Amino acid sequence: MKKDVLRYKTERKDRLIQCMAADGMVRIAFVDGTNLVREAKRLLKLSRVATAALGRQLMMTAIMSLDLKGERDLVSTILKGDGPAGSMICTGNSRLEVKGSVTNPDIELPLNELGKLDVGGFVGRSGKLSVVSDLGLKEPYVGLSNLVSGEVAIDFANYYAASLQRPALVYLGVRLQSGTGEVRAAAGVFAEPLPGCPEDVIDRIQAKSEQIARFSERLDAGETAEELLERVFGELGLVYVGEREPLYRCDCSRARIERALLSIGVEELGKMIDEDRGAEVTCRFCDKIYTFTEEQLRSLQNETAAQRSSAMNKRDDAKAYEQNNEDK
Repeated sequence: MKKDVLRYKTERKDRLIQCMAADGMVRIAFVDGTNLVREAKRLLKLSRVATAALGRQLMMTAIMSLDLKGERDLVSTILKGDGPAGSMICTGNSRLEVKGSVTNPDIELPLNELGKLDVGGFVGRSGKLSVVSDLGLKEPYVGLSNLVSGEVAIDFANYYAASLQRPALVYLGVRLQSGTGEVRAAAGVFAEPLPGCPEDVIDRIQAKSEQIARFSERLDAGETAEELLERVFGELGLVYVGEREPLYRCDCSRARIERALLSIGVEELGKMIDEDRGAEVTCRFCDKIYTFTEEQLRSLQNETAAQRSSAMNKRDDAKAYEQNNEDK
């Protein structure tokens, strides 16, 4: 039996399973995000408490990405509490590719009074949760809610209730090896009653919070996602809709970094050239370092100056055209 469990744990891919229940009145998503949390920990060199906190946020961002339809649609979740974590930012796209960052990834805290990782203390129990949905419209949609615990799952549940007026059951858990700090399992559940859902069904959904509270532990023990879902939601007539694989993937590139450097302007590039004789830019989502020599920065500076000159010439031409029309 142990061999079977070990084989399952080493071979399984991350899964994001979508279900419906209660005759289509409740939508449910289950995510096994073990590998994406491991990848975030590896790339960003996260402490144990940072792994648990950012891992929870990454899984929730993946779940929220299910609502994206367009190729370039994005959703970003931003947790900014009064804890030592600083800002925590995660972004997901319609392909379920997610990435994340935390201002202070290496900070470690003592265990809380329950003997568990102090995620609430790390994030902070006061602050804001922002959700930015960029759907290709003129302006992105921004939703805001207050942090209520810093434990991430409760804060997202509060966001759905307070900002969207949509009550939802949210569980997010990351299980780490006590000795090494390696990620053993990471799981998340999102259950949302849809408009028209009977009150008694909503009450039954909310009453299941204790049943899902150990999903990451059970996943680590070898239970499958199907077994966990059936155990908790089977009585509601669970119907499987689809399954996809969420991935941790950073889309940074040298070209993007160059565009960012171009945007800071001629003067700032000049300071980098004069004071530092070059630049190193680190991607906050994957920790990759991009190095620019003095000559490369000077080339970017010249390009920026040329763009500024071109823009000024166009503006002057437009003013001259308007003036000519007025004179006529």
